[in-house]
Amino acid sequence: MELKNTQNRIIRMKDLPSKIGLRPSTIYGLIVEKKFPAPHKLVPGGRAAGWLESTIDAWIEGQTPSLPSETSSLALNRGSKQ
Repeated sequence: MELKNTQNRIIRMKDLPSKIGLRPSTIYGLIVEKKFPAPHKLVPGGRAAGWLESTIDAWIEGQTPSLPSETSSLALNRGSKQ
């Protein structure tokens, strides 16, 4: 039987910005807005918290890139002389 490679590593906040490219303040804001998964307490009643790497990877996969549309590119080019 072949086992699926699951990512169960815990990602702490100090490592999260380099993984997703956002600052901690932005991440906390997204959590408040319910646009980013909340961390899980690592010990009941404790302060340490983190995310499963698979949860973060799923969030990354669910994001759509913000690419400029053709119309905005055309609008930018109208003002330049060629």
